[in-house]
Amino acid sequence: MGEKRAIELEGVEETLLWNLYQRASEAAQPRTVLRDPRAVALLDQLSYPFAERFGPPSLGQWQALRAACFDQQVRKFLDEHPAGRIVALGEGLETQFWRVDNAHVTWLTVDLPSVVALRDELLPRESDRQQSFACDVLDEAWTAYVPDGPVLLTAQGLLMYFAPDDVRAFLARLGERFPGASLIFDGVPPWFSARTMRGQMTTGHGYTTPPMPWALDAAELKLLRAMPGVHAIVELRRPRGRGFLNGWLMPALRTVPMLRSSGVLGLPVLRMDFAVRQTN
Repeated sequence: MGEKRAIELEGVEETLLWNLYQRASEAAQPRTVLRDPRAVALLDQLSYPFAERFGPPSLGQWQALRAACFDQQVRKFLDEHPAGRIVALGEGLETQFWRVDNAHVTWLTVDLPSVVALRDELLPRESDRQQSFACDVLDEAWTAYVPDGPVLLTAQGLLMYFAPDDVRAFLARLGERFPGASLIFDGVPPWFSARTMRGQMTTGHGYTTPPMPWALDAAELKLLRAMPGVHAIVELRRPRGRGFLNGWLMPALRTVPMLRSSGVLGLPVLRMDFAVRQTN
């Protein structure tokens, strides 16, 4: 085994290490809910105090089930459009391409320049179907880089870090630029957002979750559904997990609307379908 790559990140960028740690730790389990050997290998390549910084990977299965929910939507899209384009916004060190690649999809990663540079180093592209655009996702520049044709956008663990007005304006621009397309995204409930804004979401090991100004609740969903470019917003069902809690109890509890909307059962994953532009 070669020398491990030392890595230091802070703020929102450090969350990509937390996500990798949780997902890869679950993927290494004998009866994993998410087969992700690329993530397992990457975690082993990095010199970073994951356990000391983040604590035990207690949310590994939850994180993996969230990723699996995104995977399901990508695979469904590729079943209908085998040569379609996936635009992964704020992808960090996500290894989804290798989990869902059908040998035809074109994949565009949009992330901050520093993250794209790190990703290119740690997860080098193995196909000319993999592309990247280095910029803030709120910058409209990347949208011109996406050609016309079937496209699915994903924003996993991203939108909550932006201000509410910026999120709404961003989603409105997506609807205008990509009519008929869909965006798979997730969000945090107001109580969770409020605790991050007060610096109260900590692991007890020195790590504090960055502020998440944008919260998702019934009132926010009503605003989003009313936007001119939005056709529909659908909450997606997570796959069943392993064991009694994630395999039976949590899926049963998610059938209770009040519990599902509270966020205590896991953050919701949704699909926003953009309206098709009307022509005269």
